[in-house]
Amino acid sequence: MNSAFEFLKANQVFHFATLDGDKPRVRPFGFVMKRNNALYMCTNKTKNVYQQLVKNPYVEISAMGTDGTWLRLSGKVATDDSREAKAQAFAEAPQLLQVYPKGADDETFVTLYFTEAQATLYSFANPPKNIPLL
Repeated sequence: MNSAFEFLKANQVFHFATLDGDKPRVRPFGFVMKRNNALYMCTNKTKNVYQQLVKNPYVEISAMGTDGTWLRLSGKVATDDSREAKAQAFAEAPQLLQVYPKGADDETFVTLYFTEAQATLYSFANPPKNIPLL
């Protein structure tokens, strides 16, 4: 894989970690997209993950590849609540409409993107390698 985006697209379930006060919280995510030269994800404003991000925007993602490699992506995220970002998310993943039937007009749906990040690819056979986000 040449970028964190490619790795996450190829290994569709990844784990997204936030802090809840001083306790880590991890949950599976599965949506990523490229927009405005940034790596985007999405969530719901009513979920705990969103509330945790409002308080502390630093996150870490971990994903395991089928070839035994794994990605660790650490950084800071911001929200993009624009209708354009939401519309792109629904265009790229129409299955989101099953959860958010209003699509880009759903006020609880929000996209997130990395404002800063470091992506490192690991394996048991090779030393860690920093890779670009996109």
